Amino acid sequence: MIQKAISQYLQKQQHTRLTPKAILFDMDGVLYDSMRFHARSWYETATNHHLISTPQLFYLYEGRTGDSTINELYQTTFHRDATEEEKQSIYKEKADLFNQYNDGKAMPGAAEVLATVKSYNLQTLLVTGSGQHSLINKLEKDYPGCFIREKMVTGYDVKYGKPHPEPYLMGLEKAGVQAHEAIVIENAPIGVRAGVAAGIFTIAVNTGPLEDQVLLEAGANLLYPNMTALAKDWSNIMKAIQESQS
Repeated sequence: MIQKAISQYLQKQQHTRLTPKAILFDMDGVLYDSMRFHARSWYETATNHHLISTPQLFYLYEGRTGDSTINELYQTTFHRDATEEEKQSIYKEKADLFNQYNDGKAMPGAAEVLATVKSYNLQTLLVTGSGQHSLINKLEKDYPGCFIREKMVTGYDVKYGKPHPEPYLMGLEKAGVQAHEAIVIENAPIGVRAGVAAGIFTIAVNTGPLEDQVLLEAGANLLYPNMTALAKDWSNIMKAIQESQS
């Protein structure tokens, strides 16, 4: 299965080899078990402002910047973009609720994935649409030595955000690698689309309520049910990559 996924990736992207040097990690739903709190705080905030939404909608929107999410809600409800004042006030309200609800728990299996990745001397970078300082500031405490600010891409760094490839293209630039020299780890369909659009081999972990098919249709090259399963299979992934080079 892994060999087939690699072959299909190489054929689609017209690369001759997959030679990973850097792993680009999404944050919410990958490193932190935080999406349920994001969805709850977004839904409650949207409801407070009479914006049309459902709790599940925010799993589909996951990966967008705050401004993009708010604009989507305003377009759906009022057929216009939100004003800068509306975006700022609504995002602050949502962020305050998130900080109230969030228990800050790391995603089970994420530390194991990072340790395994590090054992192969691969760079680890963060590429997130989030602007939640409360999580970004926790990374060094929860995952010491894995992420540095100079090699992070957050919602504050990008103009377009996921599903546009810009965040992952910026991640490649910060890592100093080409698309065939990286792997993306994502849990959201929008994030998967961004990784694929950037030409990067993209692994999805389905840690939320969406059907597997949603992530596969977004273009995921491999799919795992959780981070623990990915950690257990990482050596097989690396072995298949090495075999594909011979």
